[in-house]
Amino acid sequence: MVDNRYATALVIACVLSLLATVYLSVAVGTQHWYQYSSPAVRGEANVSELRSLHEEFLAGEFDEKTYSDTLFRLNGTVGLWWRCVLVPASSHWYREPDAKMELECRNFTLPEQFTPKYKEPGNHNSGEDMLRTYLWRCQFLLPLVSLGLVLLASLTGFFACLCQSLTPILCIGVLHLLAGLCTLATVCCYLAGMDLLHRVSMLPDKVDGSLGWSLYLALISSPLHMMAAALLVWAARSHSQSYYRMTAYRVA
Repeated sequence: MVDNRYATALVIACVLSLLATVYLSVAVGTQHWYQYSSPAVRGEANVSELRSLHEEFLAGEFDEKTYSDTLFRLNGTVGLWWRCVLVPASSHWYREPDAKMELECRNFTLPEQFTPKYKEPGNHNSGEDMLRTYLWRCQFLLPLVSLGLVLLASLTGFFACLCQSLTPILCIGVLHLLAGLCTLATVCCYLAGMDLLHRVSMLPDKVDGSLGWSLYLALISSPLHMMAAALLVWAARSHSQSYYRMTAYRVA
């Protein structure tokens, strides 16, 4: 028999874990981690320049400076696996001031995720920026590790239910704690990487950057995993102490 307190703690922990996993999954799969707000296009010369950037963004080779400049100038958003720009649906950009806007995205392929970052973006002769390179790699690997830990914890809990045992609950709690730390580290790596990028690639005039809702979802999922971990660890330790007291009482 499981005490009602422990059962309640386990149910709440499961709900928190499910919410955290859904939030993190949505955050990883969406591009609204960081977004730029660009001024309206004025003049045919500017239009031609932006159209050229847009075409290179969609069809050109992967280059950090090229896609960063396009994001700066075209109300871009960038996530862990996606980069997007907001452009008018019509090809006549400057003739329709109130044109309908649409979001066009490209994904970061796996080889692109491992592409080195340079001290001067776009200049391969400037030398590799090791800090930015490894921050970028960590920011897309750590959430996958976090989701993997939660999956492992779920499988462990499933088999624990089949065996009608609360012994693995402590291990499941530790796995959730590690998942929460990995998610928090992901957000920290992303913010540090964006800050370093803006130091080496200055934002154009009147272009503002802000955090997006995808990043906040990831940030929320971290404490949810940690709260689930705390409940699981408490339930495991309390049940273990109660079991030993009951065993000692029966022996006596």
